[in-house]
Amino acid sequence: MEWFLDPFAVSFVQRALWGGLLVSAICALVGTWVVLRGLAFLGDAMAHGMLPGVALASLLGVSPLLGAAASAGVMAAGVTALGRLPRLSGDVGIGLLFAGMLSVGVIVVSHSDSFAVDLTGFLFGDVLAVRERDLWQLGVALGVTAVVTVLGHRSFVALVFDARKADTLGLRPGYARAVLLGLMTLAIVSSFHVVGTLLVFGLLIAPPAATVLWARRIPLVMLGAALVGAGATVLGLLVSWHAGTAAGATISAVAVAAFFLSAATAVLRTHRRGRRPAPTAAHPADAVQPVQPAQPAHPIRPEIEPAP
Repeated sequence: MEWFLDPFAVSFVQRALWGGLLVSAICALVGTWVVLRGLAFLGDAMAHGMLPGVALASLLGVSPLLGAAASAGVMAAGVTALGRLPRLSGDVGIGLLFAGMLSVGVIVVSHSDSFAVDLTGFLFGDVLAVRERDLWQLGVALGVTAVVTVLGHRSFVALVFDARKADTLGLRPGYARAVLLGLMTLAIVSSFHVVGTLLVFGLLIAPPAATVLWARRIPLVMLGAALVGAGATVLGLLVSWHAGTAAGATISAVAVAAFFLSAATAVLRTHRRGRRPAPTAAHPADAVQPVQPAQPAHPIRPEIEPAP
């Protein structure tokens, strides 16, 4: 029992724990839509595409949050603009912006006297250096994310499962996509300076992906993702404390390992059950159907009701 409790008796580990839990909750709410919509590559590109803004902000003595927000805004605008080109798929534009922004960021950082330290801090953060001010910022970000998620739930469901039908029903999938990009930006920008882009992206994708293999309804996916992220935070901090590993990277590794464990268990369950007809959901509008190529054991096709 002491092995478990002793690390969390230290004040900076307690702050790291609360920071990880808040980031896990934010990423669970946003990451669920990212996974269902198939925007993992975009999330990775936005997370690493913030490097130029962060680097410039550091060189100019400005808050890194402002630089990160500016870079994320450029990424979001660029993805939207390139996505309208008729002969290019969306992931081509994302890949080009990803490579371009990351290259510019490395060039800018290379002019700094502390190149290695700055780049490592950007990727991995310093979860053990979380301050009370950082916790308040994460709390505000979580509140905004929760409110937007609740208010936009119906539009997000329409965007995820049938954007064309949603457009005919007046649910404005284009507007919902813009709001979703805003939520991704908020989650990444509010968290990266505490835990780094690697941990943000790991918690944004891995816990929802692990949960979507089992849960049928979107709220349950969000709840499960938050629990998986919280468990990864606790276990990662414990392993980091006793093994002397980097805390942020360890938390991210535990979250990814949780996904592979969930996927392996889901495969074993499918083999044991064999091929049987999928049950019908009681609430199809809130059902979950992961994006291809992943195939759930109980696929469900949600229906979008007309707006009143």
